[in-house]
Amino acid sequence: MRYVIAVAETNSFTRAAQRCLVVQSALSHQIGRLEKELGARLFERTSRRVRLTPAGAAFLPAARQCLDAAERAATEVAAAVGEVRGLLKVGLIPTVAAVDIPAVLGEFHQRHPKARISLSVGASDELVEQVRQGEIEVAFLGIPVTAHPRGVMARELARERLVAVVSPDHPLAGESSVDLRRLASEVFVDLPAKTAGRAQSDLAFAAAGLTREVAFEVTNADYLARLVAAGLGVALLPPRYVAGLTGMVTIEVTDAPSRAEYVIWGRESPHPAAAAFLELLGITED
Repeated sequence: MRYVIAVAETNSFTRAAQRCLVVQSALSHQIGRLEKELGARLFERTSRRVRLTPAGAAFLPAARQCLDAAERAATEVAAAVGEVRGLLKVGLIPTVAAVDIPAVLGEFHQRHPKARISLSVGASDELVEQVRQGEIEVAFLGIPVTAHPRGVMARELARERLVAVVSPDHPLAGESSVDLRRLASEVFVDLPAKTAGRAQSDLAFAAAGLTREVAFEVTNADYLARLVAAGLGVALLPPRYVAGLTGMVTIEVTDAPSRAEYVIWGRESPHPAAAAFLELLGITED
């Protein structure tokens, strides 16, 4: 099953063998044995490409579930004798600030050196869906204070009012504070429309009866900050995230929108690595 998944993900028997640390002939032989047992070919092989057959596409999701179940069984046995291991999948938004993620991951690794950590960065709404579907175990979000993560377990970590950031030579750079009406006349750099990271700003301007021009939409918060530093526009960002940036001026917004940061996890009992990570955050099951 591991070999089939590796071939499906790399579209290559050679790269799959390299990933699985086996010779290609052994990998091909084992997949051939599995195909014979199943009575169906899982891959179409040509000199130029490898792709899943309809039977292979049907087999793949169940194979992943089987391997996940097998790994969880092994981690549960290890936990029963006091050892935390297995793969912990954590997702987060780029601007998470309520938790020092590197410090927490470092402490987790020190306590549980046999556990592996997979860290992915994404948008809040995407992370909620990934936790809901069981693709990741724990995620850190930033969403409007009027919203609440649905379909998952959640703990609010912090709330903070956004601040305006501009380049040092921007006309607003000398101001100590501004309001949304003043900002509405500026060109903005922001996250894509309809994302949770954009929503708190859009809702605040709409509630004030104001419109603004978002000339640059950026999916990456770090690059968003680079565009602001280059003088391409204004942005509204969390102050604790801005504190780690350079080349920009921070301005208080008197009627600023707020965001809430959450940590979320699945509704089913977390596996040992996820439970140990949540415990490190001060979250334990009742």
